[in-house]
Order: sequence, then C-alpha cells, then structure tokens
Amino acid sequence: MPSASDAIPEILIREADPEDAAAILAYIDEVAGETDFLGFGRGEFDLDLEKETKYLEEQRDSNNSVYLLAMMDGEIAGTLSYTGGRRARTRHTGELGITVRRRYWGQGIGSLLMESLIAWARSSGVVTKLDLLVRTDNERAIQLYERMGFEREGRIRHAVHIDGVYHDALCMGLILDQ
Repeated sequence: MPSASDAIPEILIREADPEDAAAILAYIDEVAGETDFLGFGRGEFDLDLEKETKYLEEQRDSNNSVYLLAMMDGEIAGTLSYTGGRRARTRHTGELGITVRRRYWGQGIGSLLMESLIAWARSSGVVTKLDLLVRTDNERAIQLYERMGFEREGRIRHAVHIDGVYHDALCMGLILDQ
C-alpha cells in the first residue's frame, strides 16, 4: 500500500495575478538556463518587476489573452502565456508560449496547461485560433502540440541562432471553430 509520502503532488492550474510577478520573473530566469528551446536565455528576459506586473494586469483584463500558472507544492512548475491580437482583424488569434521547470518534465504539466488554454479559448467568445512557433528539433513539444490537435502550417528557416548554430522553427496552429 502506498504511503502518504508516495503520493503524487496535486497540480493546480490557475490564472496569474499581478502579485505573481516577482515569482514569475524568478521562475523565468531559472527555466531560461535549463533549455535552449526558448527564445531567450538566462538573463535575457527584459522585463523588470514593474513591467511584468503591468503585463499581468493587461493579460488579466483582456478577453483575448491569458497567463496560466501550473502550481505544484506551492511553486511555479510551468507557465503558459497567450496573447491575442490587438486589432479587430486579428483579435480572434494570437500566439502562445509555454514553459515547464525541468524537474517537472514528463509529469503531464504541459498537457494540463494546453488543455486549460484550449478550454479557456473556446469559452472566451473571441479566440478561434491558437498559434505557436516551436523549434523543429523539439520533438517532445511537437508531439504534445499534435496530440492537442495543432497542425503544422509552415517552417521558418534560421529562426533562432544559439552558440553559432541556426535552428529552424515550425509554425503550428489550432483552429477552434471547426
């Protein structure tokens, strides 16, 4: 019989509040050093506490943008940001970014964040398409996105340059109103 210490911690998915800004910035700095699959490295994320707080307020107050946190044991285990278009012609779509802290990889956090985003988008009354960019060599992420129904829509050559090496990116999208 499993003991209480063997229990799997509960994962809570919730919208970020402006009060989460400091914790999010610390989290981002940490995950930026854990993988080269992000569009920024450690120390390259250029938001300070004031700007991050304002960004979270804007996300919270928007009907076509959201910032989700995956919480485990009281700490941020993953994040998902989705920013919708600002103009009338592009309000229905936007781009997402997702991160998971390395020690939580393989525990389903990315899937939970994506499922939460899709449910939020379907209920938003505004968002009908989700877009993302992913490096072509990030096979685990591509598999996740395809499991969620995203389709490959194109390829951007030399999208990212890291340590003298260029990497291509896939454009992927999920149309929600079909």
